[in-house]
Amino acid sequence: MPMISDTSCNLDSLDPYVPSATDPWNVTKINHLYRRLGFGASKADVLSALSNSPSALVDTMIDNAIALNTTPLPPWGLWDRDQFEAAEMANQDNDVGFYRREGKNQMVGDLIQNGVRDRLTLFWSNHFVTEDDTYRSPAYQAQYYSMLQMHALGNFRDFVYDIGISNAMLVYLNGDENIRDRPNENYARELYELFTLGVDNDYTEDDIQETSKALTGYVDTNDIPWGDILFNPAQFSNDNKTIFGQSGNWTYDDVINILFQQRTTQVATFICTKLYAYFVSPTCSEAIVAQMAQTFIDNNFDIAPVLRQLFKSQHFFNNEAIGAIIKSPCDLMICFYNELGFTLSSTDVNDFIRGTVRILGQDVLNPIDVEGWQGDEDWISPDYLIGRWESARFLINRAWMENQQQFRDFVVGLPIGAAGDGNLATTLSADEVDIVVRALVNYFFPRGIADPVIYNEILGVFKDVPAFPPSYYEPDAMDPAIWRLDRAEVAEQFFAFLNYIVDIPEFQLK
Repeated sequence: MPMISDTSCNLDSLDPYVPSATDPWNVTKINHLYRRLGFGASKADVLSALSNSPSALVDTMIDNAIALNTTPLPPWGLWDRDQFEAAEMANQDNDVGFYRREGKNQMVGDLIQNGVRDRLTLFWSNHFVTEDDTYRSPAYQAQYYSMLQMHALGNFRDFVYDIGISNAMLVYLNGDENIRDRPNENYARELYELFTLGVDNDYTEDDIQETSKALTGYVDTNDIPWGDILFNPAQFSNDNKTIFGQSGNWTYDDVINILFQQRTTQVATFICTKLYAYFVSPTCSEAIVAQMAQTFIDNNFDIAPVLRQLFKSQHFFNNEAIGAIIKSPCDLMICFYNELGFTLSSTDVNDFIRGTVRILGQDVLNPIDVEGWQGDEDWISPDYLIGRWESARFLINRAWMENQQQFRDFVVGLPIGAAGDGNLATTLSADEVDIVVRALVNYFFPRGIADPVIYNEILGVFKDVPAFPPSYYEPDAMDPAIWRLDRAEVAEQFFAFLNYIVDIPEFQLK
């Protein structure tokens, strides 16, 4: 669980953030929003956002996410095991692993393109955890993924109901083995412990045992391996059950009703704590979470109103929240890819990113265990850190091999200023190279670089390319400096800059 604190350094409220002369709407805040609520944004989108208001931009992002259709199921999205085996017989390359990778590549493509909706899809995949290594069916994987997308910004109560009787979850947590004469407590336990209430939060072992009886009966697959798991009344326990002090011959529907009626505040607080930790800071403000939970309750457990309140707030845009989270592998690779906007037509980007984030510890749709990825410092263990550097560098070098001009094109037109709050860098004079480098630093580091030693090292890397000897930057009366952004060699400078910054610790933050 995230750390809960009532002494957070971030003392701002959930009142809407309104830009001012002392707290301007700028590139730093825009990138903060896009990196948290989505997976980064192109330079064009960032420039466009400068003329928008924070609240209007948040509403647009969330409205677009709600309106987005779910990704259609693939042609094999309803196949049973016999059909997958027949396909493999016809083409030896198309084994079960092939289809599961195809599903994950689709998810990565959606994360790249769909921003908010699939940021929430990824979040929920680490909340309502299943592991495709356990249930194995590519069709179950596709159905589960579609359900995550469908409910990502919808009603949490409906989400809990649907996910509990999905094929993937029934197999993963042994719901398909839960029968009247031999109740299996696995799903009942995780329903409370991981999905709605939290560990040891106002439920007992008796509640778990009684709930497991109410969840019996979802075992009928009509003897078709990897077929739909349906309710079989003959395997349902008709015993009287007592759950949270309520007695009756409860069914699955009753379990969900009782849970949300009897533990309303606990459910809302638990989920809002996880939302806060994921989107704002690993150290949660108890007061802010309580207000989010009340919004959740007031809106009948609809998710979108809580997100609107949080992402429009002074609290979210407070400087203490910026750069407070360590990037996950998906953050690292997808945000960097989206922010650069480089063409990589010779690379299967979805497959590359899917394989890379798996190696870095985030195999999408296959978290490490039922508790999911814990994130934060787990992402940057010694086993992963060098891989994170080299994976980001691979994107840079592959783009350089394909089209060097796009490197200079990125720098031209970059917002400049103390934090990228307005003017555009088009053609600058030689003594403004520091302004350009500062703008680049502010763009790629969530809080910029305050340490003058580190900043001067970055500046030195940018300036130290063979095309530009020191005299280019040191004008005098007899030898005016001639460094300008219209020089093609600026591409080489930005290439060197990018290769250098990926090793800096602050680059791992968002």
